[in-house]
Amino acid sequence: MPTLEHNALVEMFREHPELAPHVLATLFHVEVPPHASVAVVESSLDQLIPAELRADLVLELRDANGRLVLAIVLEVQRNVDPDKKFSWPAYVTGVRARRRCGAVVLVVAPDAGVAAWAAESIDLGLGRGHVEPLVLGPAVVPEITDLADAEKEAELAVLSAMAHGNGPNGLTVLQAALAALGRLDQEHAMVYFQLIWDGLREPMQQALEALVMERQIEGEATLPPFVQRLIDRGKLEGELKGMREGMRQGELKGMREGMRQGELKGMREGMRQGELKGMREGKLEGMRQGELKGKKETLLRLLARAGIALAESESARIQACSDIATLDRWIENVLGAKTATEVLS
Repeated sequence: MPTLEHNALVEMFREHPELAPHVLATLFHVEVPPHASVAVVESSLDQLIPAELRADLVLELRDANGRLVLAIVLEVQRNVDPDKKFSWPAYVTGVRARRRCGAVVLVVAPDAGVAAWAAESIDLGLGRGHVEPLVLGPAVVPEITDLADAEKEAELAVLSAMAHGNGPNGLTVLQAALAALGRLDQEHAMVYFQLIWDGLREPMQQALEALVMERQIEGEATLPPFVQRLIDRGKLEGELKGMREGMRQGELKGMREGMRQGELKGMREGMRQGELKGMREGKLEGMRQGELKGKKETLLRLLARAGIALAESESARIQACSDIATLDRWIENVLGAKTATEVLS
């Protein structure tokens, strides 16, 4: 999926197509045919093979008479992709056959490792033909430290900051790039600054923040005002992220603590309620057991007074009885009864 870096670099060359032949001549030292115009054309490359190939950008150079003298197929490459070693030759031969002119592949690779891979010669077969992409990577992009040079070639200054912003001369390179951004409209300057900022490691980001603060304190206007806003926005986003994470952690901690407190409170309340209930139920049960015991003793005394003897099973039946109403009935039966069977009926 295309990223901000990929799209921004493609748009850089789309909006400034003359940058491509300028790079070929000044950085790769190739003889670019004399031309009067550079134009972006449709990037779909019709082939004899069924699938359509689409490059990031195709630029056509024409002379003063409108004759096509060179086609540049531009690709932004952020990762190693083995398929490109097959599609890049197809781009070149397709454009060459279609436009009847010379064609080259210019690869923009911000990462040094990807750039080294992309620059490898592509053997078309049996060593009888090769395609050699021209790769604009960190090893080719110069360190632009002069403010005047940066202001004259703003796009190249941005590429320089992306390539060398983390290097030994990184802060000087960044100063030059920021001066160049100050000459651009805010929309482009913000996009380019984001490209530069995203590629910086944390120590260099901190150094750049310190530079911005220093310039503000000294009252110098060498840095565009939107830079501080972008840095502040990044800090704000970091703070918001920290706040959200803190709130999330706080909520989780609060939930866990709440659950723990709830469990403790529930246990304490449960124990208290259990104790109260137990006391009440225990008291009632104690009263009931006391009443049962009293009625059994009353029944046994009445039986003894009436001279009614109890068999062992009958005595056990009385002791096992837990129903007060039954004991009351048995007590009433003693009056007028002559046997235990009559009493316990």
